[in-house]
Formats: sequence, C-alpha cells, structure tokens
Amino acid sequence: MIVLSVGMPRAGSGWHYNLIHDLMETTGCADARDIRERYRLQKILTEVNCNIGVLSARRLGLVALPALMNTFVIKAHAGPTSASRLLSTLGLMRVTYIYRDPRDAMLSAYDFGQRALTKGRPNAFSHLSDFEKSVDFMMEYVHIWEKWMREKNVLIARYEDLLTNYDVESAKLADYLKVNRTSPEVQAVIEKYRPDAAEGQQGLHFFKGKIGRFREAYTEEQKSVLKGKLSAYLARMGYIE
Repeated sequence: MIVLSVGMPRAGSGWHYNLIHDLMETTGCADARDIRERYRLQKILTEVNCNIGVLSARRLGLVALPALMNTFVIKAHAGPTSASRLLSTLGLMRVTYIYRDPRDAMLSAYDFGQRALTKGRPNAFSHLSDFEKSVDFMMEYVHIWEKWMREKNVLIARYEDLLTNYDVESAKLADYLKVNRTSPEVQAVIEKYRPDAAEGQQGLHFFKGKIGRFREAYTEEQKSVLKGKLSAYLARMGYIE
C-alpha cells in the first residue's frame, strides 16, 4: 500500500510527512527511500521526502508496483487525479492532506525563497520575487485545496489545528493510519513531532510558523487584494478575513 501525504506548500507538509512516515514505521512498513533505491525510482520519487510530483497514471503506476508487496509513505503537493482515485478505491493507497491559511503559506513561501537566495542557494520558492507572483503561485494551491476537499476517503488536516490541538489531531491521524496509538512506539513518535519538540528539526521546514503573521507583514492594500482573491475560499477553509 502507498500512504500519500499531500500538502499545500509551507503548510507543515514536511512535518506532517515525517510524522506519518514514522508512525507507519512502527508497523514495520518500508522506508520510501529504500523503495526508491531498490526499484530505481529516483526520477519518480525525488528529494529527501520522496515527492512524487504530479499524480499521473504513469508515475503512480510505477510506484504502485512495489506497493503490491510493500507499504511506504510518499509525499506530494499536487491535486487529485483519476489515477489517484482509482488506487484509493482499490485500497492500494491511503491519502492525507494538510493545508494552511493561504495568506500565511504565501508569506512563508516568499520568505523561504528569499532567504535561500541571500545564501546563494535558490530553492523552489526563490522565483517569488514580489507580492503579485506570490499571489498567483498560492492561488494555484488554493484551487488544489478545493479539489482535495471534494475527494472521498481522504483525511483532511489544517496546519493550525495540528499546531494548537496536537493531541487530538495526532490521534485522528493514528486512527486513520490504523496504528495502535496506545503502544509505546507510537507514543514516542507522537512526542517526537509535538510542535515544541519538532521546531528546529532538519527537514520539517519549521522556521517561524506563526499563525496570522500575514496581518503584520502585508500592507493594507496587499491585504485588500488578498481579501478579494480569497473571499470565496477563506470561510470554507475555516479562516476569518
């Protein structure tokens, strides 16, 4: 089985992926990095967290072959497809999705990209050189959020809930993954990724993580633009304007 950890960029997706990965590891499931090497999937599962990219029939088909004999966790930021729905319906894939207030996610993406530029190591967000580009970038992922919300059999989580109500959210996740959350091994993983403990861990993408930071960082004009762009989504996402 494939466990697919999907997330809006800069929405705690690295944190969520590693929590899921380590929870599944308590059941004896394979490490996706080992699967990548063993089945020569380096071009399909990229980066440290085995990001599959788009959920195309070809990519999912190649990953589904080892999933017939192994369970492992992979990551994505892409929207659902007919291929992902088929694997989920067949019971070959279990999906989680995490999102965040897009205004904070957008600000975090911009900051992360610009910090990387100043260090001479540009990343996937470094092209977000101004507010307008950042808005266009984030709106793509808002539309992806809308698609995931229509999917069946997907565990939906919000970054803010995981941050402020971690015990409840981690329990939901453990139950969805069908791991024994009363076992010492599972409890140890849950404690390892508790927000205070997770902050600063390499690969989890924590930097500031502050809820509502956009309210202080953006001008009134910029916040007005965001209100216009996001007015159809924020209430449904659970956020106030």
